[in-house]
Amino acid sequence: MGTAGVTGGLGGVDDADVVVVGGGAAGLAGALTLARARRSVLVLDSGSPRNAAATHLHGYLGHDGTSPAELLARGRAEVLEYGARIRSGAAGTVVAADRVPGGGFLVRCGDGSVVRAGRLLVATGLLDELPPVPGLRDRWGRDVLHCPYCHGWEVRDLPLAVLATGPIAVHQAGLWRQWSDRVTLLGHAWAPGPDERELLAARGVEVVEGEVTGLDVGTDDRLAGVLLAGGRSVACRALVVAPRFTARSGVLTGLGLPVATVERDGRPLGTCVDSDPQTGATALPGVWAAGNVTAPMEQVAGAAAQGVRAAVAINTDLIEEETRRALRAGRGETG
Repeated sequence: MGTAGVTGGLGGVDDADVVVVGGGAAGLAGALTLARARRSVLVLDSGSPRNAAATHLHGYLGHDGTSPAELLARGRAEVLEYGARIRSGAAGTVVAADRVPGGGFLVRCGDGSVVRAGRLLVATGLLDELPPVPGLRDRWGRDVLHCPYCHGWEVRDLPLAVLATGPIAVHQAGLWRQWSDRVTLLGHAWAPGPDERELLAARGVEVVEGEVTGLDVGTDDRLAGVLLAGGRSVACRALVVAPRFTARSGVLTGLGLPVATVERDGRPLGTCVDSDPQTGATALPGVWAAGNVTAPMEQVAGAAAQGVRAAVAINTDLIEEETRRALRAGRGETG
């Protein structure tokens, strides 16, 4: 077992070998791995997963079609079975984290409680900031989509539209064309030039000019099309958008780790925190990151894998520290 206790610490401060900030796939996978390594683990979960709006997740072997809520419920049960603890709500919402002189961290939660952690695994995910079109947020994850690998099969062969807010729309339209031969690019806030139009035409993608002002939802509560500023309606059963991926990085920036800009073809897509792609180690000693907070394009399966790799690295780091401490003790050294 690790050196930290699993119950309350001195002065009302709770202790854990590792505090996992975030209770999504990455955080729970990391917590499960650490708990099975006989570490004392506390998961702090604010209860706001990125994919809460989705009814099903796909592409995760053995879990295809499972609802995100069900997957997380199973994950929490497994983590608890191995002795880890989970806090939710205000008690699971981290408001600040501070480095402790001599090693470790003090994590302050929304209910006023404080946890002392030997190591931190930050798996707080990201926020999808959608274009400012009325109705998009209400249908996000249903028929307003962004990832064809997550949702493409479910809308295959249907008329699809891509909301153009930048050059990435050309990439999106060409990609979604794999799932349907009826794809329209809507020149909402960005108009493709001659070269882009040639590429789109080669893929069989139609271009329609005009600002999108709203969504046309049928009586069956399914998307029927989009409404343009001039009054025209363009039929589609799913609308593809390009969110801005904003890392939930408050814990890390508070500790002094800046956010990085995520780019595609030299254009910003959002923010993330840098970490080692293999271990999740950040530039801050004792702090690891996993999942969408550090890899915005990662799907659920990949996020969970990142959590496992980070947990292995954290356990290795703790073993090395414990070994150094034992060597000093054996030599009669202090400090």
